Amino acid sequence: MAKKAVATLKDKSAEKGSVKCIRMVRSERSGSYVFKESIVTPDKEKDFFAGKQE
Repeated sequence: MAKKAVATLKDKSAEKGSVKCIRMVRSERSGSYVFKESIVTPDKEKDFFAGKQE
């Protein structure tokens, strides 16, 4: 039987925790869409979706 892998994004030392953000971006080379994923703190979430953070 397969095991389930469960990822916890909550940092036990900080009360904020983390969030996983996934953004869809159009590739310049092929024109297709690619997904950018990142784990950030909740206060930097808007910067990630605005494209200011890589």
